[in-house]
Amino acid sequence: MRPLDGITVVTLEHAIAAPFATRQLADLGARVIKIERPGVGDFARAYDARVNGLASHFVWVNRSKESLTLDVKDAEAGGILESLVAKADVLVQNLAPGAAERLGLSHAALCEKYPRLIVCNISGYGPDGPFRDKKAYDLLIQSESGFLSVTGTPDEPAKAGCSIADIAAGMYAYTSILSALLLRERTGKGANIEVSMLESMAEWMSYPMYYAFDGALPPPRAGAAHATIYPYGPFPTGDGKTVMLGLQNEREWAIFCREVLGDAALAGDSRFDSNAKRNANRDVLRSIIVSSFSGKTIAEVTDLLERAQIANARLNDMHDLWEHEQLKARKRWREVGSSAGPLPAMLPPGDINTFAPRMDAVPALGEHTDSILREIGLNDNAIAAMRARKAI
Repeated sequence: MRPLDGITVVTLEHAIAAPFATRQLADLGARVIKIERPGVGDFARAYDARVNGLASHFVWVNRSKESLTLDVKDAEAGGILESLVAKADVLVQNLAPGAAERLGLSHAALCEKYPRLIVCNISGYGPDGPFRDKKAYDLLIQSESGFLSVTGTPDEPAKAGCSIADIAAGMYAYTSILSALLLRERTGKGANIEVSMLESMAEWMSYPMYYAFDGALPPPRAGAAHATIYPYGPFPTGDGKTVMLGLQNEREWAIFCREVLGDAALAGDSRFDSNAKRNANRDVLRSIIVSSFSGKTIAEVTDLLERAQIANARLNDMHDLWEHEQLKARKRWREVGSSAGPLPAMLPPGDINTFAPRMDAVPALGEHTDSILREIGLNDNAIAAMRARKAI
């Protein structure tokens, strides 16, 4: 038995934030019915064709779902949506601002008739305020939240290499829905959840915000290095690879100098005998470390670091991650179905020993339309008529 077995989620979703939240609900056993536009579907299906012809984003966040195509503006769509919501525990949407209200899918419109229903709305900026109707994409929220101001090099900001603002909002939607389900078990009442991408990222930006508290200077952009701790970041090795170091305190600094660099006296050098000084003189210190590493392979450097118990990592690329020996050793990979054939999929990170997460296929567009419509009472003639006018 999985935690969300028997829970039904209806979702009008696209892109990443809402699909990431609902896929994680599916991982826990929820039935997730994904409503998509006839003919085109979730626009993330067309982002690329890197996974045997399927889109990388879509494969990632849409496994274990059922796809129902429906033109929500069709004359019969309202009745179909009503029938689906009537049997649902959770309704999720990340449509354009105001769209859910126009479809009669707001919590205010549904709560009296369905008091146990949990409605989760994911938006860029929230349901009110001056930015309510402003378009919000991941990169724009990374910028608006100040994330870009502390990420990148001193000369140029850089965005995160993955959809971090979408992921943040998706995670808060997921955990908020779980919280609402738990509370419903105690009170019998549903809830309305509002998740804003901006507010999600603002929470994640709290350390740099507090660092810049009361007008203080914010953390500088430091590339892949730490902005205020040194040495903490990437260093090249003699074989063209890159090792990441992470020194946190004076004890580790002394061990690093003695056992890795082979220069115990360096620990007491007046230029480097505190983190503040090492940070201020990082260019000089970097040259010393790079010179020491230049005659060694990354394997030799990491061996020295491991024996000295200095935190380190290799700068892996995506191919390295696919082949990562730790993920293989822990048997984190499974296989799921798709319209393009079997695909590898990683188990959810939360490894709970009392149940196996759901790992079902990535749905083809509209794959479950007929079966879902029959389930809510439409006969084959009605379904054929809707298909003929491209309503499904």
